[in-house]
Amino acid sequence: MSETATAVLPSAMTRSPPLDVEALWRSCADDLHAYACTVVRDPSAAEEVVAATFERALRRSGRFDPRRGEPRAWLFGIARNAAVDELRRRGRGAELTHDPPDSAVEDHADALADRDEAARRAAVVARAIDALPGRDRELVALKFHAGLTNAEIAGVLRISTTNAGSRLHRVLTHLREACRAAL
Repeated sequence: MSETATAVLPSAMTRSPPLDVEALWRSCADDLHAYACTVVRDPSAAEEVVAATFERALRRSGRFDPRRGEPRAWLFGIARNAAVDELRRRGRGAELTHDPPDSAVEDHADALADRDEAARRAAVVARAIDALPGRDRELVALKFHAGLTNAEIAGVLRISTTNAGSRLHRVLTHLREACRAAL
C-alpha cells in the first residue's frame, strides 16, 4: 500500500456517517420550541428562533463533530445562539436577563391555581421558574424542556460539566425554597 493510501485510510475509517438533520429535527422540534419560549418569552419569537435553528443546522450539518458532543446538544447550542440573536434584535442585549412576567403568563398561572391541588402546585412552580433570572431559566429549560444531561448542558453553555451541575443544583435549591414559601 502506498504512503498516501495509508495516510488516507485512517481518516476515512474515523469519519462518521453524515448527520441526519431532519431526523434530529423531528425528535427535537417540540423541545426546541419549549426551550425557545422559555428563553425569549414570546411564542411567535420562539417560532422564529426554532426556524432559524433548523436553517442553521441544515447549513452547518457538515461541521458537526460527534467527538465534541451529542447531536441533540449541538442542536440546542445552535438554538441558544439563535435565541441570543433574537434578544439582541429586540434590543434586550446578549445577556439572558430577567424580565417581569407578562400578563399572559400571569393569567395562565391564575387559571391553573383555580384547579385542583396538583394544578395549584404546577402554577407555583411555573411562577417560581418565571421569576428566575434568564440564565437560570435557561438552565431549567435545557434540563427539563430539552432533557439534556449536565454534560450536554455544559457543551451548549460552553462551561464545565461541574459548573453546569453546580449551577443547576443551586437553581433547583432556590426553586425548591421559593415553592415551599409559596405553598
